[in-house]
Amino acid sequence: MSKNSKQTDAEASQKNDPSSSASSADSKEQKQDAAAPKENASIETLQQDLEKFRDLALRSQADLANFRKRMTREREDAVRYANASLVEELLPVIDNFELGLDAAKKSEEAKNITVGFEMVLRQIHDFLRSQHVETIDAEGAVFDPNLHDAVAQEASEEAPEGTVLKQVRKGYKLRDRLIRPAAVVVSKGKAVDSQ
Repeated sequence: MSKNSKQTDAEASQKNDPSSSASSADSKEQKQDAAAPKENASIETLQQDLEKFRDLALRSQADLANFRKRMTREREDAVRYANASLVEELLPVIDNFELGLDAAKKSEEAKNITVGFEMVLRQIHDFLRSQHVETIDAEGAVFDPNLHDAVAQEASEEAPEGTVLKQVRKGYKLRDRLIRPAAVVVSKGKAVDSQ
């Protein structure tokens, strides 16, 4: 028999034998069924990766937006409080100027000079106000540890406990930021007799 006749006989027997064609179809279905779970697992893995990277991208965008806002806020603060160190250095000079002026007011011979120095001091305070520097006037106020620095306590018949009796040194704020707390003497209330 020739080769061609063997092939045609085999093909004819496959065509005539329904079990052989069913078995080849079954084997194809089994291969497809075996590949389906692998494909499904692969798709699920890809979907999980997609969700993970989508979440990562959203978080990165949020972090970048927060970073930009923080940088803008810090830049604005740097501009708003740029003069803070200059004001801090200037405050002791102003304190000494005021002390000298107070001493000069007590002298009869320096009365004419004190008028000029008072004008200069007024100009200094006007300049500080124009730069958003405010003095903290503490005398008579309730002691606030955020604004005041207690240097002493004294008994007082008039002032209730926790009230500022005297301001020893002025405090200053630049906008809403404390530059230097006011040094104050605080009342401890009525004196207690120790008899």
